[in-house]
Amino acid sequence: MNKNLFPNGDRIAMLQTLVRIVDSGSLSAAAAQMNTSQPTVSRRLQVLEQLLGVKLIQRTTHSMKLTDDGERCYQHARKLIEQWQSMEDELRGVRDEPVGVLRVRAPHAFGQDQLIGPLGDYLQRYSQTSVEWTLNDHSPDFIPEGVDCAIHAGPVTDPSVVAVLLAEVPRIVVASPELLATHAPLTQIGDLVRLPWLALNSFYRNEVTLTHRVSGENCRFDITPRLSTDSLYAIRKAALNGVGVAMLSSWIVTQDLELGQLTPLMPEWRAAPLPVYLLYPYASYYPARLRKFIELMKEVMPRISGAHAPLR
Repeated sequence: MNKNLFPNGDRIAMLQTLVRIVDSGSLSAAAAQMNTSQPTVSRRLQVLEQLLGVKLIQRTTHSMKLTDDGERCYQHARKLIEQWQSMEDELRGVRDEPVGVLRVRAPHAFGQDQLIGPLGDYLQRYSQTSVEWTLNDHSPDFIPEGVDCAIHAGPVTDPSVVAVLLAEVPRIVVASPELLATHAPLTQIGDLVRLPWLALNSFYRNEVTLTHRVSGENCRFDITPRLSTDSLYAIRKAALNGVGVAMLSSWIVTQDLELGQLTPLMPEWRAAPLPVYLLYPYASYYPARLRKFIELMKEVMPRISGAHAPLR
């Protein structure tokens, strides 16, 4: 085959297609992420294989696997694409001018309320960018899902990602006055055990740990939740309806406390605050749109309602 039929731009595009196929796990997923059709992705792969004279991917009806040549090509392709993008940005003078689409994953409740303001600031500052803002309480598999970065609440357990601690969100134990009226008054921390509990199972399921503000004493007790869910909004609503006691991020109940619809319990005892991280995969090159988003989140996150700068 005449290699001159394939200018460099087309070769880069074909390498990008190969990388996207491998990272996403299928031709159809790659096509969806690249906003094209599956036949187009398949055709690019075939042309790349013909150009290189090797088989890159073995495909059957139900599976897809890189050949040895395909694995070597994939590793080289990732490095070449990063270098090419870096070179393009530098020569065009856009290394520090964000352009293009930034794909961000954020927690449902936090992403709908507290983070919309900072997101708007980002879009106003950088007029040549757009954001795909996906709400999901679970950390993404970045490369297969085509996600650039994620806002994550809670501990980080994946050592393969960069985790930047942005802020901490205090949590508070609350119940409705109607629920408390049906139980004996609370006089000591152990009295919390006999109340019905709600569990936000993303962060606590069957046990609660509280720390005394002054002495530092820890109190841990088991709970059998009347309701368990991964929705912060659902837990708040259930608490307002008197279903049970809940341990919630303080920002979501601020107005409820002011209106007297919820009551803080044992305020001298507190739950550990939730850390809020910005996560993104390791890479040798990050586009300006991601670098500027990271800078902005570091700047504004500690100042948003219901959060404070990390204490550690």
